[in-house]
Amino acid sequence: MQTPQKTSYDVVIVGGAMYGSSVAWWLSRNPDFDGSILVVERDPTYEFSSTSHTNSCIRQQFSAEVNIKVSQFGAEFIHGFQEFMQDDEAPEIVLQSYGYLYLADNEAFAATLKDSQKTQQRLGAGTRYMTADEIQAAYPFYNLDGIIGGNHNLINEGYFDGGTIFDWWRRKARAQGAEYLHNEVLEITKNATGDRIESVTLASGDVVSCGMLVNCSGPRGAHTARMAGLDIPVEPRKRYTFIFSAQTPLDRDLPLTIDPSGVHMRSEGKYYLAGCPPDDDPAVEFDDFVQDHSIWEEKVWPTLANRVPAFEAIKLMNSWAGHYDYNVFDQNAIIGPHTRVSNFIFVNGFSGHGLQQSPAMGRGVAEWITYGEYRSLDLSSFGFERIENRDTFVERAVI
Repeated sequence: MQTPQKTSYDVVIVGGAMYGSSVAWWLSRNPDFDGSILVVERDPTYEFSSTSHTNSCIRQQFSAEVNIKVSQFGAEFIHGFQEFMQDDEAPEIVLQSYGYLYLADNEAFAATLKDSQKTQQRLGAGTRYMTADEIQAAYPFYNLDGIIGGNHNLINEGYFDGGTIFDWWRRKARAQGAEYLHNEVLEITKNATGDRIESVTLASGDVVSCGMLVNCSGPRGAHTARMAGLDIPVEPRKRYTFIFSAQTPLDRDLPLTIDPSGVHMRSEGKYYLAGCPPDDDPAVEFDDFVQDHSIWEEKVWPTLANRVPAFEAIKLMNSWAGHYDYNVFDQNAIIGPHTRVSNFIFVNGFSGHGLQQSPAMGRGVAEWITYGEYRSLDLSSFGFERIENRDTFVERAVI
């Protein structure tokens, strides 16, 4: 464990993975913020973080306007990464736009897709609704028995190298003055009236005063909140990823295809990637990454072979289980201050949307800390108040 350089910081960020580093980078680069930043990370290898287990995809195919705009800025950030970094050594980040394809097997879901497409198109996204015949013409390798149609977008939807963005955020945040500390927050202390966070106690025994506390602890977000006597409906949920090769590779890119079964699949270089939630989807322990191999044999492989007959002859190359920081209330992010403990800031509950949303969400949280308001994009609909009021954030395109 490391010892902090100071005993007081303007901002203490709990968790230094994708979101902790996004907030730290956006804050430290803002000329209007002149405070001190401490990022506390319990495992600087990030081996078991959600950031390390991500599939690094981005899409604009959401139903809620703000989610679409958040992803549109994500695409803008990816394309303009070198300019945002203001560093000649920064690499170009390529967005491989093979697109998402949502398949509908019933009229109700097809109507939902058509409605979402209108919203996406109005906001400038390239989504179009395709009939089953149009999908077959564009991608003849599919078996579309039972499929009515689908939504597809080949513009700014696909894979990007999120790991490199994370590495640069962390590196540049440090260069801009943020202190990264290998330690762990074990206790959070409030003032006598309970409306402000005063300090955190670290595993090293150090007590650090803070002006604001930012909860970026991923699937551990509810645990961090509970140390302050607060509750959020977030828990770790296990998600499975499989990398496989095909004896007969497809003659074109496989879009990230969301099958009605819940299995999704896409191209992954010369291989292919598939994933899904388990049918029985309970909360799991923070350190539970054990794989259930029956999910591949009984659910994923049969679905792949049915939807893409060429995938009857495939070989599993690699697989892993990762964790979503799953918002059980409405599967959308919880962003911004607590309603009564105003210097406790949530950056939690992304439910699988986290990596693609990290540029816009990190920017927004940094704006709120600096100015007390969102300036680039209004993120207030993600606020904690909706949790207290049981006011569901409706997003119909959750994978």
